[in-house]
Amino acid sequence: MCVRTTPIVVIALLALLGTLGVVVVVAGLPGDLKLPQIIGPECTVRADGEVTLDLVQMANAATITAVGVRRGMPERAVVIALATAFQESKLENLDDGDRDSIGLFQQRPSQGWGTFEQIKDPRYAADKFYTALKKVKNYQKMRVTDAAQRVQRSAYPNAYEKWADESAVLARALTGRATGAVACTVTGAPALRGAAAAAALLKGLKLDWGKGLAKTPAAAQAAGLTVVVPDASTGWRYAHWLVSHASATGLERVRFANLEWHAPDGKWQSVTPDSAAGERQVVAQVFS
Repeated sequence: MCVRTTPIVVIALLALLGTLGVVVVVAGLPGDLKLPQIIGPECTVRADGEVTLDLVQMANAATITAVGVRRGMPERAVVIALATAFQESKLENLDDGDRDSIGLFQQRPSQGWGTFEQIKDPRYAADKFYTALKKVKNYQKMRVTDAAQRVQRSAYPNAYEKWADESAVLARALTGRATGAVACTVTGAPALRGAAAAAALLKGLKLDWGKGLAKTPAAAQAAGLTVVVPDASTGWRYAHWLVSHASATGLERVRFANLEWHAPDGKWQSVTPDSAAGERQVVAQVFS
């Protein structure tokens, strides 16, 4: 009698891969059995706590934060916005939801939030959320979930609070209060190269940061771009934003002060400080 042990082996292998978070493709298993692709988070944010996100979530979190900062909203408002988007969409720009809810904040066209096309623009959606939040009296003194609920009017008013800690970590990093805190690993063929990649980076910066970028001049070259900054905190805002948007723009390296991030490695490493740039320039290099 022939005893088939393959299923037991496969189950054990699946359990191991799930623990390690490895992405694999295995051919030749009997009965056309295929292992699922197990995809782990590509970004880790460390700022008095740790949060892991995929590349899409990270880019959306960075945009939500940038919109809040350029509007002059306090960090508490950014925390509330991020917690809301975590709960409503898991920081994904959804095409649908409950009834006619869409986008990062699951805003509804029928409730006056805007058209489908407008709400699907993360910058527009974030801006509308901050506009509504600003009208909530004393929101900075409220629990995260209470402030969010005053805007969202959800059927689950306490659900936002469970994302408060994660959102605070992201806000600290993305507002520039942490150093080398956003680390994303970007592998595979770059989305763009050369001048096209540099142009995409500069366009994204201008769209997210708006008039605030005028205070920190940015210039694109074929190899990337340079952003002149007044201080370290502003520098880390832009450095972390660049890393967060690396996947869609063809960004290969970011250098600020004495640290450099490299896309395939996904880490910030110490480098010899550039005496000419110091903490006055964020330098982004794209794939050629």
